Amino acid sequence: MTRIGAVLALTAMAALAGCGADGEPIRPTAKANVGAGERGVNGAVGSKWISGTVSVDVGATF
Repeated sequence: MTRIGAVLALTAMAALAGCGADGEPIRPTAKANVGAGERGVNGAVGSKWISGTVSVDVGATF
């Protein structure tokens, strides 16, 4: 399978899980933090998906 095929398959699975066609829809949550301290301004963004006992966290700090 080519890289584009894998990306399309992953996108299709995410869309299917998000719309609830295979069960209850997965509800994502998002968060963002901004702070200032001795080292200057910092921030972080993140997202979390929970479905039953499975949770996926994605985030970045800058």
